[in-house]
Amino acid sequence: MKRFRRHGHETQRERLKQELYHFNKTVEHGFPHQPSALGFSPSLQLLAIGTRSGAIKLYGAPGVEFMGLHDENATVTQVHFLPHQVELVTLLDDNSLHMWTLRAHHGVSELLEIGRFTLTGPPGAPPSVTRVTAVLAHSSGELLLLGTEGGHVFVVEVPGFRELEERNISLENVTSSVPEDYVGRRSLEHVESLQENPLNPQQVLLGYGRGLMVVWDLEKQCAVQHIPATQQLESVWWTEDGGHVLSSHSDGSYCRWTVGGEDTEEEEDKSDTPYGHFPCKAISKIIQLPTEQGPPFLLFSGGMPRASYGDRHCISVIHNKTHVALDFTSRIIDYFVIRDGPRHTGDPSALVVLVEEELVVVDLQTEGWPVIQTPYLVPLHCSAITCSHHASAIPLKLWERLQAAGQLQNTHYSQKPWPITGGQNLAPDSPQRDLLLTGHEDGTVRFWDASGVCLYPMYKLSTAGVFHTDADPNDNMNQGSEGEWPPFRKVGCFDPYSDDPRLGIQKIHLCKYSGYLAVAGTAGQILVLELNDEEAEQTVEAKVADLLQGQEGFRWKGHTRLDVKEEPVLFPAGFQPCCLVQCQPPAVVTALTLHSDWRLLAFGTSHGFGLHDYQQRNIVLVRCTLNPSDQLAMEGPLSRVKSIKKSLRQSFRRIRRSRVSLRKHHVNHASKVQEANARLEAELAEMELAPVQRKIEARSSDDSFTGLVRTLYFADTFLSDSSHSTPSLWAGTNGGSVFAYMLRLPPTERRTEDPVTAHPAKEIQLMHRAPVVGLAVLDGRGSPLPEPLEVAHDLARSPDMQGTHHLLVVSEEQFKVFSLPKVSAKMKLKLTATDGSRVRRVGVAWFVSSQSEDYGESGLVVLTNQGDLQVVSLPGLKVQVRYPCVRREDVSGIASCVFTKHGQGFYLISPSEFERFSLSARCVVEPRSLVELPSSSSSSSSPPQPRVQPDGASAEHRNSRRNSDDPESAARRIMEHALLNDESVLQEIQKSLEGDHTTFLENNVKSSLSGEKLLSNGD
Repeated sequence: MKRFRRHGHETQRERLKQELYHFNKTVEHGFPHQPSALGFSPSLQLLAIGTRSGAIKLYGAPGVEFMGLHDENATVTQVHFLPHQVELVTLLDDNSLHMWTLRAHHGVSELLEIGRFTLTGPPGAPPSVTRVTAVLAHSSGELLLLGTEGGHVFVVEVPGFRELEERNISLENVTSSVPEDYVGRRSLEHVESLQENPLNPQQVLLGYGRGLMVVWDLEKQCAVQHIPATQQLESVWWTEDGGHVLSSHSDGSYCRWTVGGEDTEEEEDKSDTPYGHFPCKAISKIIQLPTEQGPPFLLFSGGMPRASYGDRHCISVIHNKTHVALDFTSRIIDYFVIRDGPRHTGDPSALVVLVEEELVVVDLQTEGWPVIQTPYLVPLHCSAITCSHHASAIPLKLWERLQAAGQLQNTHYSQKPWPITGGQNLAPDSPQRDLLLTGHEDGTVRFWDASGVCLYPMYKLSTAGVFHTDADPNDNMNQGSEGEWPPFRKVGCFDPYSDDPRLGIQKIHLCKYSGYLAVAGTAGQILVLELNDEEAEQTVEAKVADLLQGQEGFRWKGHTRLDVKEEPVLFPAGFQPCCLVQCQPPAVVTALTLHSDWRLLAFGTSHGFGLHDYQQRNIVLVRCTLNPSDQLAMEGPLSRVKSIKKSLRQSFRRIRRSRVSLRKHHVNHASKVQEANARLEAELAEMELAPVQRKIEARSSDDSFTGLVRTLYFADTFLSDSSHSTPSLWAGTNGGSVFAYMLRLPPTERRTEDPVTAHPAKEIQLMHRAPVVGLAVLDGRGSPLPEPLEVAHDLARSPDMQGTHHLLVVSEEQFKVFSLPKVSAKMKLKLTATDGSRVRRVGVAWFVSSQSEDYGESGLVVLTNQGDLQVVSLPGLKVQVRYPCVRREDVSGIASCVFTKHGQGFYLISPSEFERFSLSARCVVEPRSLVELPSSSSSSSSPPQPRVQPDGASAEHRNSRRNSDDPESAARRIMEHALLNDESVLQEIQKSLEGDHTTFLENNVKSSLSGEKLLSNGD
């Protein structure tokens, strides 16, 4: 009977776990790492970005996001949307083509791969014959034209990827119609560009690398006109009136050619090298777009003078008398222009540029062409991220004050709305306001709205103004000087260079109730800042905390302290410093916490920890935690790297000398070899003296610093006896020590006059001496104590001060609970002993049931060095769930993880991207979007309209294409229709799908409607 009851209880618990916990990787925030291709659909209003890792990401209106990943780990080199359809084609650098579609499922669109294709040449042909260099998605929506390295153009039917051999354009067909004197000199080289005539979709312009351009008639299968340019061709643009072609070349020039009428070999109408007669870089892409009133817009990338500005990444925009060279922060991948009007054929409204490190959108209709702030794809890594901090459920007043301060920083942005508006965002509004704070190498802290799918920038705080740095205040790179040529204008915010590496932010703590913020940096600086709605001029006074306390035998070999400005500094509205603490030695701050109710700040480094009263602005406590063996803690990060490099270099030089001597002397060869081996072993033994170099599985790199402070914690609990609670400070170190101090706070009316005092109360030394990474006090109900001021704002229930309190100590190897005030061990959960993993990140979260808002449980969220996530129950210390999350090799990703209070988390998957995940079955933030084909594009009876770049023409052209097919093609379609409606044939196809899905796809079977159903069944 007992066993039966236990089994029933376990079943009920398992059901409850399913209601509380569910693991999902939900959305990727930030900018894609190493982008390689850009595409845009004017009809869908969707942007597509391909990356070097084979990812394809689609973005529309804010919150509309899709992601796909190619099976092949290959670079996406081109992305093309099929005109007026929800399909797109990607080309990878392994020469494979992939078809993707947005298909609705349960009311939400999904990005699915529905086919793949690779061109196959004749037997024995070199790979260059079929290596694709240019792709044109024809306006009919039924054809892809593929230009190759060998100069051929293949015509492929989509979406089924069936090659139409009878319509291919071979190099021989082209060269036979070209004048002898042009062809005779050298080959035409590869197909560089394919462009469709905006007014006649039967005509296509073939641009060859050598410079020749040929207007080819797809219906008549012949060349209509030749344009014999002599310079190496980079790109081609067919103007909207159909009467001219612009070609850009490798020498920095562009040419304008007249097309139409009889074949002509006249010289170009206009040739221009925009930036002078000296050698210039290639113009890689050129676009010309008309305006309703006035001259057209001309845009081109590159063309800069090679010697003077060859390292600049520029797009030049010329309109009327305005000429600007937009100077970007990194290499340009691609760009396109968004146009006004219901059919997107009006005046140019925005220039969208994808560069290697960010996406920049320029407003072309506002004077001065300002930048439009991006609601997504923001470069998180504009300066390298060094730490992060999450704050949940931000009060509305603080939120509005942050927004107001941020808006004052954004006055240089355009006021126009975001121009990419595709899809519908169906995700529900977030029930609360969440902030993600990121610290950066240049001393800035950035505040992000992390409530929903888009990580939106709200406010930026800079701490560099407090200190003297090497930056020149007169150095303004944003604007070029008057009369400068080329007329540069700096755009983009990516700036990875730091004026002083000591400014780097290492720890952040925000009190959302009081509006106080504490940030700590690389050179031992800790700033306490208060939110102010007005700008203010003030002097920041620094307090020095001597963590060595005069101990002899220690000498700091690292960097010096930052010099504080003695004169008053004007701080803008937002967070402004109210006090500054500088640690001595100026080592990296490794732990930080703030108690805004008590007005106390605790900080720790590799040498000890201190307590600062930021109301009275004095140091309350300093405790040195150094051991005599901690000499490495005195070197600082830079000197330690140098010393290791120096010792390695010296060791290998001695080894090399011993080997040279062996070659010179052949006498007693065997004994000399043994001697060299012994010397080598001795050198290696010397190198192994540094504990830093132990295996990463065994210990983290910080384990040589046994005195390094890993965690700090304030608690109002029982330290002296079980009847009177008292404020306390707890500190955990890398050597497994826990220090507890009793704090005596003066009464409220005497708080500004009487000093705060701290007295040592308890000290715990863990037997296994593993680093202490987390501390928490559990109240009489077994719940973690609430945050400061949380109860006062009615956002948490008061802690139970009647029952026994317990101290939870989380080390890298185990969880241990001690009863207070006696500090006697009560229970523990071993982690390393059971599965060999170590705790790297830990946080306390509240999990609410997905079935009922009234039920919830608190638990410890743990990330291990194996990349696994675990939830441990409180106070029982039972592992509830375990999920793999991060690759164990991704050490930086594991180190960057930050947890939220409601079971979510973030970690860096690249220097520029956060992966968001959820462990909660209830709190999930993920994109839910629907993309539908505009009804106007699918049924159109209007006359043919000019082509929209880069989408195609109207539906009437597609109908005319079908009607103009030859009888053989019509007969083939009738046969296909008959085969696909024959049940026996369908069964055979079904069997082949089940047997080899991939082979069937690669054999180019036409994906008609019924064929697509079969493919989905085969999956």
